[in-house]
Amino acid sequence: MPVSSFRSESTTTTFRGADGLTLVGDEWNRPSGAPAAGSDPSILMLHGGGQNRFSWKKTGQVLASRGLHVVALDSRGHGDSDRSPDARYTVEALCEDTLAVIEQIGRPVVLIGASMGGMTGILAARRAGPERVVRLILVDVVPRYEKDGSARIRDFMFSHVHGFESLEQAADAVAAYLPHRPRPSSTEGLKKNLRHRGGRWYWHWDPAFLTPPDEDAFVRVEALEQAAIELTIPILLIRGKLSDVVSEKAVEDFLAKVPGAEFVELPGAGHTAAGDDNDAFSEAVVRFVG
Repeated sequence: MPVSSFRSESTTTTFRGADGLTLVGDEWNRPSGAPAAGSDPSILMLHGGGQNRFSWKKTGQVLASRGLHVVALDSRGHGDSDRSPDARYTVEALCEDTLAVIEQIGRPVVLIGASMGGMTGILAARRAGPERVVRLILVDVVPRYEKDGSARIRDFMFSHVHGFESLEQAADAVAAYLPHRPRPSSTEGLKKNLRHRGGRWYWHWDPAFLTPPDEDAFVRVEALEQAAIELTIPILLIRGKLSDVVSEKAVEDFLAKVPGAEFVELPGAGHTAAGDDNDAFSEAVVRFVG
């Protein structure tokens, strides 16, 4: 792709997910025609629970500036993607969506997944095979994550499910939840994650996402771990040093079981690593993608 055709701004696009759902994404450098031999893979980015595709905007721009085809996807029930009418938000369902999107992209992909998106990425990479998923980046997630840290995330999400009176109130809640992150001077950025209706601001995800069925794959640690062990593609694990979801012990355990994986730790970041220190995060991603 000639340099002049690189796009710093994304375009909004849609994909067909499983169960007939429409999934919305931001896309940079959409290719035309079949991939040429030796061409770079596409990048597919999967956000964490309660987030949306805008979590990846800065990293998407960085990767796109290098001429890569990049897609940042809203998962089902999040952002502008359809909500599941039967509240099917298991990792298996998210994996089915991801496989469908990969098929529609029609090129080998590098999967980048944060938290929920990382667990989805492990399963999707295993099921897609190394011809379709050529690399995997896990952002502060391993199969054996810390339950207390995960519970803190769910508590935060539950506690504000009825919305906020103002953007300032939402900003206060985020600042209390992420005390290590500098508070933005403006609340405008929150409009990417909230929707205003009935006089209140609500997070832009389906509350039913918080009440998955008992057989949800999120708790199937062994299956996810085995899928990771069986992967033969290059894997990069990025951890935020301040994370309470992925511990140092969990990293050691993962690297012992997946010895070919690379590891990067971001000193000033927590679980939301891509947003906490995006420059360092993007640098690690670019170095791994090559």
